[in-house]
Amino acid sequence: MKKLVSALLAGAMVLSLAACGGGGGSSSSKPAAGSNPPAAGSTPAGSDPAGSDPAASAASEMKIAMVTDSGDITDQSFNQTTYETAKAWSEANGASFKYFKPEKDTDEARNASIDQAIADGANIIILPGYMFAPSLVAQTGLYPDVKFIGLDVGAGDICEKGVGEGYTYNPADYNVGDYYNTENTYCATYQEEISGYMAGYAAVKLGYKHLGFLGGMSVPAVQRFGYGYVQGADAAAAEMGITGDVEVEFVYGNQFYGDADITAYMDTWYKSKNVEVVFACGGGIYTSAAEAAAKVGGKVIGVDADQSSKINEYGADMTVTSAMKGLDATINMMLSDIRDGKWADHVGKIENLGMVSDDPGENYVQLPQATTQWGDNFTQDDYLQLVKDIHGGKITISNDITAMPSVTIKVNEYGNIK
Repeated sequence: MKKLVSALLAGAMVLSLAACGGGGGSSSSKPAAGSNPPAAGSTPAGSDPAGSDPAASAASEMKIAMVTDSGDITDQSFNQTTYETAKAWSEANGASFKYFKPEKDTDEARNASIDQAIADGANIIILPGYMFAPSLVAQTGLYPDVKFIGLDVGAGDICEKGVGEGYTYNPADYNVGDYYNTENTYCATYQEEISGYMAGYAAVKLGYKHLGFLGGMSVPAVQRFGYGYVQGADAAAAEMGITGDVEVEFVYGNQFYGDADITAYMDTWYKSKNVEVVFACGGGIYTSAAEAAAKVGGKVIGVDADQSSKINEYGADMTVTSAMKGLDATINMMLSDIRDGKWADHVGKIENLGMVSDDPGENYVQLPQATTQWGDNFTQDDYLQLVKDIHGGKITISNDITAMPSVTIKVNEYGNIK
């Protein structure tokens, strides 16, 4: 009965959207776009995608869409990585691709963009970021024939929305499958504490002793990045015998973008407290750290993707490294497996992706080898050994976010700036 109701609702929704689209037989639907990102792009399937190649034939049937969260496709973070990766995969494989930008930063607007994408023919929807948990709860049952890929959406995110008032904030207390359609959805989260650890370890090994952490919002993913960062800095300091000399300032901006208030706060860190490098962990919030760092020759660590190209616009060689997680690898894996008929291997799962190899390039959490500012005390060979030690279990990193990790170095916590 539940599936029947879902199917009927899906049919009603599609008919309603088609009616609102106007007459004339047009099958196109213009995505809502803001003034900053370029117009929504589309990659048409090839003129003869099938030929005698089953993979090409399957790819030609894939109508891929992504919806942006609160940012846009130029954010040097989740949205941009998702857009560029999905677009490139589509172009290489003869699939179609479009992106949709919600008109507002609300669950309702994100749901409307999903409706619009499906009315436009999408049969695969990629949703980058935890903000889409409400959409998975609300939409996956309405469209049982559409494949949903939720990136950085975990059981806790889904349960929080699905349970609502009275949620205990322990997803183990619930059956997450009760709150969304597991039969058409795959979700991935990432072990951010690992790449955060690598970034903190690298910073101290490279000679920085007064560190900062500027988080976006104190959501689990950002917390894991920050707590891993503290653990890595502590481990490096212990190895070097300088735990009494290393200090970390720790704050959240309470938003995922920079502004004048946060820049002013960063000014006090770089100018008054003599902070040397700040791990700016929260999408576009790096802009405030970079603006402040540029005034005094300070340094910044990027997050999610290799943010060096954008951060270095504020000052040459400003970026020490970036604590990355593999959205691009996840997207490529999922789209290729859907093409190859392996969707059943993933659907219904919420996977926590991290280290899978001693080879950094094969992992879902890593530092960028091409742009990290290596030094005598932390070379690429040292990084390779660090990866090997983490993957092999010689180094263990806690993912507990109930409290700041117990470390020897000094950590000053300030809560939220706003």
